[in-house]
Amino acid sequence: MYDYVVQELPALIEAHFPVTAERSISGHSMGGHGALVIALRNPGRYRSVSAFSPIVAPTQVPWGHKAFEAYLGSDREAWKQYDTVELIRTVQERLPLLVDQGLGDEFLESQLQPDLLRKACDETGHPLTLNLRPGYDHSYYFIASFIGEHMAHHASALKR
Repeated sequence: MYDYVVQELPALIEAHFPVTAERSISGHSMGGHGALVIALRNPGRYRSVSAFSPIVAPTQVPWGHKAFEAYLGSDREAWKQYDTVELIRTVQERLPLLVDQGLGDEFLESQLQPDLLRKACDETGHPLTLNLRPGYDHSYYFIASFIGEHMAHHASALKR
C-alpha cells in the first residue's frame, strides 16, 4: 500500500490529469497515520500534511503491535520507519504538522495518544498544530466539522 500511495497513484493521476508537481497529503485514523508517515519519510515531496485522529505511535500501542507483527514481522526496529513519533526524532525536514483529535474519541487514550506526538515535537522543535476538540469523537461528523481548516492549511502551503 505504501508504494501505491507514494509512487503508483501519483503516476496514474499525472498520466491522466493536468496536475502540477505540488502535493499535499491528509488522512483520517489509519489514513492519518499513513499521511504523517509518508510525508515524513519523503522529504521535499509534500508541501503540507494533516491528519484527523491518527495513531501516532503504533510501536507503543496494542493495535500497532498487532498490525506490525502481521505485516512487518517481529523486528521491532523495522517498525520504527512506520511510526510518526519515532520518525519525528530522526527527520531533517521540518514540515509543519496539522493534527485534529476529538477528545470524545473512544480510541484516544488506548491507541491514538496524541500527547506522545506533542512531546516528540516539543523535544525536537518540530512544528505541530494539535487541535484537541471537546465533544468530538472518531466519526466522519468530526472530519466534516473541521475539513475546511485542513483544506485552508493545504491551500496556503500550495500557494507558497
